[in-house]
Amino acid sequence: MFPSNLFDNPERLDRLAEIVQSSFLPLVKGALTFSLSLSLISFFIGLIIAILTALARISSIKPLQGLARAYVSLIRGTPLLVQLFIIFYGLPSIGLTIDPFPSAIIGFSLNVGAYGSEIVRAAILSIPKGQWEAAYSIGMSYRQALQRIILPQAARVSVPPLSNSFISLVKDTSLAAVILVPEMFRKAQEIAAATYEPLLVYSEAALIYWMICLVLAYIQDRIEHRLDRYVA
Repeated sequence: MFPSNLFDNPERLDRLAEIVQSSFLPLVKGALTFSLSLSLISFFIGLIIAILTALARISSIKPLQGLARAYVSLIRGTPLLVQLFIIFYGLPSIGLTIDPFPSAIIGFSLNVGAYGSEIVRAAILSIPKGQWEAAYSIGMSYRQALQRIILPQAARVSVPPLSNSFISLVKDTSLAAVILVPEMFRKAQEIAAATYEPLLVYSEAALIYWMICLVLAYIQDRIEHRLDRYVA
């Protein structure tokens, strides 16, 4: 809460307005340059990992199944913040030093891959077995049936949960501040430390995150609406 006498202090109001005006562009730049780019790159890589892991989970090869299960269990069973610390601060102890931005990409991609694999796997398993049988009956191989029949249908089913995962990822990129990635929340920390106005600056950052998520939610809604046209 702002002090009750805030509006009785014109100088204080002017200072707060100046802070908002001067901090808005740096925060937006941090969001566009690092937060969104980090989200897009990590989600793209994570989606590839998710598809491969999901296919490994449903395969008949037991070692592959076990490896995929272990990966999902490890990532889902440990906090994302701890994973980022291990990658950025822990690996240098064994001689493997990775810059902040690539470290964040690795951490977020592995996280998206683990959670996304369960979404993709569930989407594939939701396709009726009759679709597989129909594909085999016209001479398709397992790979052809998967590529031409199953995955396209599973993609439509998985769009809503994967879109929600991407929106969550955009917000989770704020954790990259702890490994020195200059994304929006890191910029907010620097501005708050310089201006001694943490409530104002962090509220401004929260508002920008909210606006970004509103835009992404609108895009998600439009994509789902277009995909609904292909539902019988």
